[in-house]
Amino acid sequence: MNLYNLIIQDKEEIQLDDVFLETQNKKQIVQIIKEQTYATELQKYGLPINNKILLEGSSGCGKTMTAKAIANALNKNIIILNLSNIVSSRIGETSQNIKMIFDKASRERSVLFLDELDQIGKARGSDDKDVGEMRRLVNTLIQLIDYFPENALLICATNHPEIIDAAILRRFQLKINYELPSREFLNQYYDSILSKFPEDLRNIDRKYNISFAEAKDYAFTVVKGRLIEKLESEL
Repeated sequence: MNLYNLIIQDKEEIQLDDVFLETQNKKQIVQIIKEQTYATELQKYGLPINNKILLEGSSGCGKTMTAKAIANALNKNIIILNLSNIVSSRIGETSQNIKMIFDKASRERSVLFLDELDQIGKARGSDDKDVGEMRRLVNTLIQLIDYFPENALLICATNHPEIIDAAILRRFQLKINYELPSREFLNQYYDSILSKFPEDLRNIDRKYNISFAEAKDYAFTVVKGRLIEKLESEL
């Protein structure tokens, strides 16, 4: 398994204002950025820097975009790793790969974004040997988190925090919850993504109780269908 094939290379530059965030979430994320920016000054007073963050909650509500926006705001490289792609049937190999990626992030002082952290918990089986191997993997991850340097930033994301080992959860200094957007907030999002289209394409029946990602896919599908109809009628 080639380690670097597991890393998601993403050059997309996301600004914090591009991410639709609840007020409290945005406030916490702004503080994360400022703590990293003023780390030296804060450390002079013996204050710890929050650099181990867990983003938890509904899928498609902006966790990955948040990590990219933080990295962009700090002018840091981001290393994105989906843990569902790295968990191997050979647990020792998985531990080695995770350690190599942590080492890379530490060395480069990067933002390390681990997506689907719950895969560590989900990988546990009923077989005694499997449980023992998974415990060693969890212990490896705990040690890597404990020794992750303050001048780098670890952000993990999960849709299922309830199945993650409690010892791992305790390592995060800050947990930020992402929920499905309210009707009002989703309307603001619809207005934003539809604003670039001609007025006759903007007026769509809006769906609610869905994530931002689902709303975007739905809205763009409707707009494309209408635009195609319009183009064909002009032939």
